Amino acid sequence: MSSNSGSQSSLSSKALGIASSLMLLQLLSRGVTFALNQALARLASPAVFGTASIQFELLSSTILFLSREGVRNALLRAKSDPGDKTQDNGNMHPSIENISLLPPLLGVPVALFSALLYLYLTPPATLSQPYFTQSVAIYALAAVLVLISEPLYIRAQNDLQFGIRVRAEGSAVILKAVVSVAIIVWGGEEKALLAFALGQAAYGFCTLVVFWLAYPTQLKLWPSKIAETVHGNVREYYFEPKLLRLSMAMTSQSFIKHLLTEGDKFAVSMISTLEDQGAYAIASNYGSLVARIVFQPIEESSRVFFSKALASEDAQKGKQASKETNTMTSVHTVLSLILLFDVHLTLLLVTFAPPYLPTLLKLLLPPRYLLTSAPQILALYPTILLPTMAFNGTLEAFLASTSTPSVMKAHAQFLVGASVASAGAVWLLVEYLQWKTTGLVWANSFNLFLRAGWAGWWAWEWFGKNAAAGRSWHQAFPPLPVWVTCLLCGAVVRATFPEGGGLKGSGWKGIGLEDIRHVGVGATCALLTVAVCFLSQRKHLQQELSIVRGK
Repeated sequence: MSSNSGSQSSLSSKALGIASSLMLLQLLSRGVTFALNQALARLASPAVFGTASIQFELLSSTILFLSREGVRNALLRAKSDPGDKTQDNGNMHPSIENISLLPPLLGVPVALFSALLYLYLTPPATLSQPYFTQSVAIYALAAVLVLISEPLYIRAQNDLQFGIRVRAEGSAVILKAVVSVAIIVWGGEEKALLAFALGQAAYGFCTLVVFWLAYPTQLKLWPSKIAETVHGNVREYYFEPKLLRLSMAMTSQSFIKHLLTEGDKFAVSMISTLEDQGAYAIASNYGSLVARIVFQPIEESSRVFFSKALASEDAQKGKQASKETNTMTSVHTVLSLILLFDVHLTLLLVTFAPPYLPTLLKLLLPPRYLLTSAPQILALYPTILLPTMAFNGTLEAFLASTSTPSVMKAHAQFLVGASVASAGAVWLLVEYLQWKTTGLVWANSFNLFLRAGWAGWWAWEWFGKNAAAGRSWHQAFPPLPVWVTCLLCGAVVRATFPEGGGLKGSGWKGIGLEDIRHVGVGATCALLTVAVCFLSQRKHLQQELSIVRGK
């Protein structure tokens, strides 16, 4: 086996380990978040829940996204010099470390400006809620705490030490849940917003502590390094020009991307009542569980794999990626396998989710949310939003790992056009057709579809310009038996849907014998479908995985 094959095998194994670790993290964090939402949805009113989960979370994500996203993605593509002595003592290269200090430096003014702008634009009805202003300030402070730990996150990410992140975020999520529930139980609904805010602050503090324990000497060196960086001492500490330009390009692009990604929250916070925002928030939290637990870890681990596999020679020079056939074949195979997984998961969601969603909602949603738009919003997730999320995440991960500054400029121009088209879709569906919050889900899906289309086009063009050993895209589609099985099983589970079924009652009291019989049929069909998927593609998957491992 060649050294390149060995490195690709090692990298693919690490990427698989990263994906599994992140899935465990998301399973833990989303499980805790799910339990937290179940408790808070019953303790807090829809208005309070909507304010915290839509508006406050939007404020926090805006601060974090604008301050760190571009730097984080750019430094993932950095390749350290193997002969650099700074690597021998466990330190990052100075050029990488200095750029990694930008997120906390940018975060303070971004947090201050975002919080003040949010308070200025907030209507009086929302401002009048108890502890509202204090909660906004705490959310901004919590975002800064998270950003202080960002250089340590970047170091762990570049070292592929994702176990540190799992410990940090896992423990932070648990502490956030405990603090939020404890305060709202102790202080009542009057202190509900404060409970959410202090829970978020606990999350930021815990993240910082765990990263600091992993790198105890790092924080002590930051004051002097920040001072030297600010005063431009380029003899010892400097910004590597190409990395800095890439970071700035990705940061400017991330602003438009953030508007598109969080466009539904921006829209719902402006056009909906606080109660409707609560319904949208709880539907979004439940509906995105699959995306957070499965899609996000795959997206992040694939971004690591693509970035590291292609972070060599010509790719570092901003030209075409390495022409080495083994590398191109391995990258193409990994992307095809991930897309194949996305197609399978989409088929399973479309086949089984709609017939069983009403039964599931009886158990999940508090009774007062069954009378809101939450059930209608959740019904669109498995068939419309989640599939577009899956493909967009995978393809944009590849785009972020391979695009040059010129490509990012073209992509940014496309995103401007996509934002205009998405805004038009929101007006058409929400205002003109009066679809309200369900219209936002359709508009969000349209936005993701446009972005996935552009990223897919880029992947097609990129592999067309780089040798991929004659690989085709047919490998990303399941064979005919899988499609036929999903079609037949989908017809069976819909034919056995309980007569007059739907949202009759809530909780276990709303579950009858017909529902139990219906679930049994679905479980049998699901096992049959999974068996057909596995047996019909076992040999193909073994061949593909052997290519990734370099055998």
